Amino acid sequence: MRRVWRRGAAAIALASCLGVGALAAPAVAEPSEGPGTANESATPTESAPASLVAKALVPEVGVYDTPDAPAPSRVLTNPTATNGELVFLVDAVAEGWLQVLLPVKPNGSTGWIRASDVALAANPYRIVVDLKKHRLTVFNGDQRVMRKPIGIGKEQTPTPKGRYYITQLFQPPNPNGPYGPYAYALSGYSEVLETFKGADAIIGIHGTNRPDLVGKDVSSGCIRMRNPAITRLASMLPLGTPVEIRGSPPR
Repeated sequence: MRRVWRRGAAAIALASCLGVGALAAPAVAEPSEGPGTANESATPTESAPASLVAKALVPEVGVYDTPDAPAPSRVLTNPTATNGELVFLVDAVAEGWLQVLLPVKPNGSTGWIRASDVALAANPYRIVVDLKKHRLTVFNGDQRVMRKPIGIGKEQTPTPKGRYYITQLFQPPNPNGPYGPYAYALSGYSEVLETFKGADAIIGIHGTNRPDLVGKDVSSGCIRMRNPAITRLASMLPLGTPVEIRGSPPR
């Protein structure tokens, strides 16, 4: 019978045996961005273990329903269709296998991949998005290092709750455009839109040229931040960072 470690325990156990140390980052206070913006220094919170990120080493990664399955149920390419590095968030570890969160529909899909197909790295960062408070918080282990207001999906196109991770970082050609200087793609998808502007309706975190709308329900499902805030994120967070979206905005 395979011995399986669940997330949290997996991160600690494998980080130790592989010699992967947690990334270190100083605790800093964020500058104010205007009225209503939280301006808080790093604050201790509940203890949180590092997560494990799996980065593909091969051109194709087979995804299996179970480690004993005779063939993969799907194959994901590396680089991805958007020319990004294929990464996964690890949920569990068994002998030679990893259970991972997948960047596919439906939201929250998981599967098993061969450990030999990927390289593992520990990541201490995580994001918590509170829809009710229109707020995004970044943690480094048990330290809160950033808290910022956000714009979220409209009632007709809500930001989907759930557990996701960062799959890709984009730098839009116009930093003063609607997506700001940086945009993160997440592993989640809109639950009401099939496509957006001709492509899959992937949920993202990005900047904006309308900072006055931050704090409101304004988007087609993505999370909008003021440009200084998304620039700060882009310099901090690696691919594979967990993102928990919770709560419901008042209607």
